[in-house]
Parts: sequence; structure tokens; C-alpha cells
Amino acid sequence: MMRWISGVGLALVLLTVGSAGAAPDFASLQVQPYQPPKPAPAFALPGLDGKVTRLGDLRGKVVLVFFWATW
Repeated sequence: MMRWISGVGLALVLLTVGSAGAAPDFASLQVQPYQPPKPAPAFALPGLDGKVTRLGDLRGKVVLVFFWATW
């Protein structure tokens, strides 16, 4: 088992060292590169008390939007 782990580690090192200067080829690895998140669109929702809450009013706070439906 240790020999297998050592072999895998060596293979990873050789792959990393051999392509250190080249940009990763994401298409051949079949993965998508990380895309930074986009800002949420502006929206407003009425609360149970009838007061409207806008997303912009919560700037700087952590917001969890959970839409629930019964269909």
C-alpha cells in the first residue's frame, strides 16, 4: 500500500514540475475554471408584517434567501 501511495505521489510531483510554467488545460481535464460569483440582482420582497425588504438594505450582511413552494 505504501509503495502505491509513494508511486502516486511521485507521479503527481512529476506532473506538477513538468507543467509548472504552462497554464492548466481545463478542457482536457474536463473541469471548468473557477468563475467569481456575480452580484445578486436587486429585488424586494414583502415580509409577513407587510413591510417591504430590499436586498440593497442588507448590504454588508450575510443573507440567506430560501424560496419554498408546495407544488
